[in-house]
Amino acid sequence: MINSVRNAVLSVLNKNNYGYLSPSDFNLFAANSQMEIYEEYFSNYNKVINAENARTSGVDYADIEQPIAEVLEYFLRTDYLSKISANKFSMPSPSTTGYYTYMLLDVRCKPVNLKSGTNTSVVSGRLVDSTATFLTDDISAGDVVTNITTGLISTVVSVINNTNILLDSNIFLATGNAYAIFSAASSVQAEKVINNKLSLLVNSNLTKPTIEFPVYGLQGEELTFYPVTISNKGQVQATYFRYPKVPKWTYITLDNGEPVFDQSQSDYQDFELPPEDEYKLVTKILEYAGMSIREIEVTQFGMQQQQHEQPTFSMQQ
Repeated sequence: MINSVRNAVLSVLNKNNYGYLSPSDFNLFAANSQMEIYEEYFSNYNKVINAENARTSGVDYADIEQPIAEVLEYFLRTDYLSKISANKFSMPSPSTTGYYTYMLLDVRCKPVNLKSGTNTSVVSGRLVDSTATFLTDDISAGDVVTNITTGLISTVVSVINNTNILLDSNIFLATGNAYAIFSAASSVQAEKVINNKLSLLVNSNLTKPTIEFPVYGLQGEELTFYPVTISNKGQVQATYFRYPKVPKWTYITLDNGEPVFDQSQSDYQDFELPPEDEYKLVTKILEYAGMSIREIEVTQFGMQQQQHEQPTFSMQQ
């Protein structure tokens, strides 16, 4: 879609000889435009929910809550948080989960440690510990296994016997790796507490956090959990909306200096919005382009087209 958007923008600019839009400027305007439209989806969803509560929303084909929700759910992720130190974990980021966090929705903890130990053999897709008693330790399918040494995480598929567990991925590539198994049944939502109340809460005999009622404080990109026994990767899982990937129109340069679209390049990235938002992207990019080349007519054109535009919210399947 990014190439057709660029072609449409250049067509409008070239029609009246308004000026040239370089690939770098286009990519900058494209990222800003995509982000604007992305944030509009949250605003539109809020308006639809308010309309439903006021009983003024449509039904059947006029019900637009679901298609808006489908677009937003494309950006919804659930990931385990990476441990920084002790009971401190990092927010999702490109270096930990591959994405920046736009909105944190839910944080859940698995505070109950069913078993800890060290693997004694390497079998693909299994946890093998000759000293363990997995059957009597109440390990069951769905429990989370963390390789403490490497930070890799897997899930129990089945307990084969007292010393062997079948996993859904291969996380033990060497012997002597420390591991911990956390109960999936113990999963509980952690409550966020503002930092100026966190110390009072933790030190109170009446309100001190427990494994049944864990809490966390957020400071910058760091989450601190209580009780402090929540301290291993695999114990904390976050559900969040991620930022859209930054679009990038990639190209090769011909002998005459003209850039030609080339999506085979490693840093190529298309828009992550649904196809029906192509029109919005064109008009918003034209607004930015008009300000860049100081052509008020281009900016006005983009704004006028947006005013006449009928909103579309559905995600093409």
